[in-house]
Amino acid sequence: MVACVIKNGESTSIVNIPTVDYQDFYKAVIELLKDKPHCHCINYFAYRNSYDLKFIICIANDDSGEIQLLSHTIIYSAQIELMSLSKEIFALHFFEREISENFGIIFTNHPWPKPIRYAFDRADKEKNIYNYPFFKIEGEAIHEVGVGPIHAGVIEPGHFRFQCNGEYVHHLEIQLGWQHRGIEQLFIKKNKLIQRNILAESIAGDTVVGHTLAFVFNMESLYEIKESKKLSLVRTLALELERIAVHVGDLSALCTDIAYQLGYNVFGALRTPVINHFQLWCGNRFAKGLIRTGYSGYEFTEELSIKFQKMLEEFEIKYIEMAEEMFSLPSVMSRFEKTGETTLEQMQLIGAVGMAARNAGLKRDSRTTHPFAYFKNEKFETETLPSGDVYARAKLRDLEIKSSLKIVKNIIKELNTKKEEIINQRIDLEDKKMLPNTISVSITEGWRGEICHCAITNSESELIHYKIKDPSVHNWLALALALRENEISDFPVNNKSYDLSYCGHDL
Repeated sequence: MVACVIKNGESTSIVNIPTVDYQDFYKAVIELLKDKPHCHCINYFAYRNSYDLKFIICIANDDSGEIQLLSHTIIYSAQIELMSLSKEIFALHFFEREISENFGIIFTNHPWPKPIRYAFDRADKEKNIYNYPFFKIEGEAIHEVGVGPIHAGVIEPGHFRFQCNGEYVHHLEIQLGWQHRGIEQLFIKKNKLIQRNILAESIAGDTVVGHTLAFVFNMESLYEIKESKKLSLVRTLALELERIAVHVGDLSALCTDIAYQLGYNVFGALRTPVINHFQLWCGNRFAKGLIRTGYSGYEFTEELSIKFQKMLEEFEIKYIEMAEEMFSLPSVMSRFEKTGETTLEQMQLIGAVGMAARNAGLKRDSRTTHPFAYFKNEKFETETLPSGDVYARAKLRDLEIKSSLKIVKNIIKELNTKKEEIINQRIDLEDKKMLPNTISVSITEGWRGEICHCAITNSESELIHYKIKDPSVHNWLALALALRENEISDFPVNNKSYDLSYCGHDL
């Protein structure tokens, strides 16, 4: 079966997507994904369309850079049964569980049919977070350790249920969904573009640039706005600065978990000037207000260029010295190496993206496979490591910081040749309509990994569905796998080595 094919950031009419019966859809998806490590599902969702429930799957081909779209519809009623695709393609388990929770669809033979988000309008209100069906291991030596819900006042709450034999973890189950925000529905309820832009900035507070870029790429496709070269440069500059800031902050946190005080202090201090320069640029340390549909909220001036270059030079000197010191210490390596190991096969099985994939040798980076903005014309080599342990996840941050520093320096040099081009001229789109009956799909590579947003309009050019996928929804299971047969005391350093998002899950 021939799917509808688009590229990253493109849109197509809904009628261009082949709509087939579920049996043909099932066969086609398996054919597109089975034993094809270069292909993976970037989004799979359902939405109400008149009397029908319409399903759309988006499959990325990392070799060709294409996104393949397929669809099927059913007449909607509760308790419909469909054969589960997750039985054959386990990476689809999350998407089917969400569809089941939202609409009451029963996916027969699903290997792990549990609720995931507890949306306020879920199909079965009797399923709530307090009667979550935890997996249990029985045996005289087996005991459970429950942690959380934690972080309720700092980030968002999550619960971790360990099945242990003595100090060793046989299985970890992670229960999220404590603070489902309904943010996808808010994209439909809020009908002004600026309201939606601000919503995109609030999806995940540590990934403002990554998520907002995915949003504006969709909007620019639907409004038929072409991204200028300078705008492309500025956006990528912000994205890579966000990557540097979070990665160095995570290295500081990893040092905390192994009681390496020097690394904690130096890396933590190095994060501050990076995010402070966001504030110099746009008035917000997390880049809120900077990324807008069709323009930038703030110019990158010559004065800013000088300040950024000076900051980055100082940062690089101090960072490299501290990183070399940390990664040469036997005491650090003894805690990082062979702790929380995962394999390439596991990451392929669960559909891991971003650092969780790359730390085990799976070369999945949308900056190279589905390029956007600056990366459409400038190539770079994605870093991967084979060991899949805490060391690999820490070292990847080091490698990616160095890679991002090179990208940022090159962008600033190029921006200095485009001083005359204005990018902060607001574009008024309030009276302009989006393309009708259209779907737009965009991917960006946030610091955690692949972010995917899908937007769908109706015949009146109104937004009727908005679907967000944060990389964490793929990667929480990687953390659970990393804990198996590790001591429970290794949980904090493993958890921080992934640094996954609660709010990115609880949309």
